[in-house]
Amino acid sequence: MAATDLHTLLKSLRVWSPENTDLRPFDPATAPDAPLPLFTTWFAEAVAAGQPEPHTVSLATADAEGRADVRIVMLHGADAGGWSFASHVTSRKGHQLNARPYAALVFYWPVLGRQVRLRGPVTAAPSEESQADLHARSTGALAAALTGLQSGRLSSLEELREASEAAWERARADPTALSPTWTLYHLRPEEAEFFQGDPERRHVRLRYAAQPDGGWRRELLWP
Repeated sequence: MAATDLHTLLKSLRVWSPENTDLRPFDPATAPDAPLPLFTTWFAEAVAAGQPEPHTVSLATADAEGRADVRIVMLHGADAGGWSFASHVTSRKGHQLNARPYAALVFYWPVLGRQVRLRGPVTAAPSEESQADLHARSTGALAAALTGLQSGRLSSLEELREASEAAWERARADPTALSPTWTLYHLRPEEAEFFQGDPERRHVRLRYAAQPDGGWRRELLWP
């Protein structure tokens, strides 16, 4: 019965309904020569369109055996050095990035029917840069970074509550408290793809591929 209900529910759903989505025209001929300026424009347009949490992004990694993993993280910045996110080096994703320092990111902004996909090598920022990034964030972010061992086994929710309360107290008392395992990561894309949905399913896909001279090759992809 559950499977039948799920099937019925899935059949009842629409993607990019006109009431919720503004599918805008995208002419790749007008796109800039590099992906970062286009990403910045699309990100700003997603914010202006009311996309909830447009800075959240799916991060895909693989472990030492090549088994894939994915989760949602938060974008901490994007510049010439790459697209940045953070985690504990001792977390599952931290161990995976240490074993295989290569990852993929995908942003999805359904209010505009857009995706941005990136993949490339990942490097860990120096400790000073990582701690500065953490301390530039909220007290809650610092408290979360000071709480427990991310991805470690937890004996009970009570243990979490006690550790969290202690971390909040420390974060409020010392806004410069260090979280030694907290690490800022930079993904420098070798490929960047911009996807714009189309109401007639003629979706536009523009891919940038990094070149040895530091430039980018642009090409269209079939949807």
